[in-house]
Amino acid sequence: MDFRQTHCFDDVLLTPKYSDIKSRSEVNLSSNLSTGINLDLPVMSSPMDTVTESAMAVAMQKAGGLGIIHRYNSVGQQAELVRGAITSGAKYVAAAIGVTGDYEERACILYDAGARIICLDIAHGHHAMMKSAIKNLKKVFGDDVHIMAGNVASLEAFDDLSKWGADSIRVGIGGGSICSTRIVTGHGVPTLQSVLDCSRSVYDTKIIADGGIKTTGDVVKAIAAGADFVIVGSMLAGTNETPGAVLTNVSGEKYKEYRGMASKKAQHSWRGKSSTPEGVATTVPYKGSVKHTLQDIDGGLRSGLSYSGARTIREFQNKSTLILQSGASQLESNTHILWRNK
Repeated sequence: MDFRQTHCFDDVLLTPKYSDIKSRSEVNLSSNLSTGINLDLPVMSSPMDTVTESAMAVAMQKAGGLGIIHRYNSVGQQAELVRGAITSGAKYVAAAIGVTGDYEERACILYDAGARIICLDIAHGHHAMMKSAIKNLKKVFGDDVHIMAGNVASLEAFDDLSKWGADSIRVGIGGGSICSTRIVTGHGVPTLQSVLDCSRSVYDTKIIADGGIKTTGDVVKAIAAGADFVIVGSMLAGTNETPGAVLTNVSGEKYKEYRGMASKKAQHSWRGKSSTPEGVATTVPYKGSVKHTLQDIDGGLRSGLSYSGARTIREFQNKSTLILQSGASQLESNTHILWRNK
């Protein structure tokens, strides 16, 4: 068996480059998902039941990004969430579906509700059922619907989904903060490495980095590595716009629930039983409005591009240089004075 070295977000840094950018307002973060669908912020919210319903989809639209409404409900409930987001002003709304059972019927109902981006949302996207689903949906909708597929972790998988007809592909397996796939199954590839590998594809299918993104710096690194967009979940968790009530513990601290869709608790909630769990359920501190988080991501991206002297994402990807950092460098990269004072 051959081994190769792989790298995650914390393993790398970007080398600063000469810049003549005087203001971050000069930086243009827009990225084209497909014909007629352009995002001013290349960020999407994860299709999880503790992250994206109507309110988050609307907030993402206002910030220039995209919300992907989760599929862990009845088709009627999901269609109502799509309609609610569109009635509230979201121009683009994506909706997730599976690849078995009534997925074609669900896709048609979601299309009628206004969704023009359908996300084929399964944990292991390099699969025969994914192939059938993409081809069947392309027969039904043609080019009227953008097909987002995934997740995958390798160039081979990315190329196959591209050949099958996917318009964009979610890249990353096992990197999510509440995902235990790598622990349970032993499978996965660091998301940054998967993005680097898939960026070598001869296909121009859009790359969406998904999993392991903890900071705005990780967003910047993912795009430098070749991602056109990123999906975030934990960064948005705990905000007003995520589904679920704001709770208070005995110490008076506010929090909200955040759970992986393959966790035992989530599986019981959406299908009444649990198979082998590949995720966990937890709580996160209450953060207030998601607009503050999205403003931070926007600002971090603009600063990131300016450090490389780039005014657009394409220019940034052409100019940026990733370097490896040692364990000591990783410590230096953090706000280490806070540790020193403990």
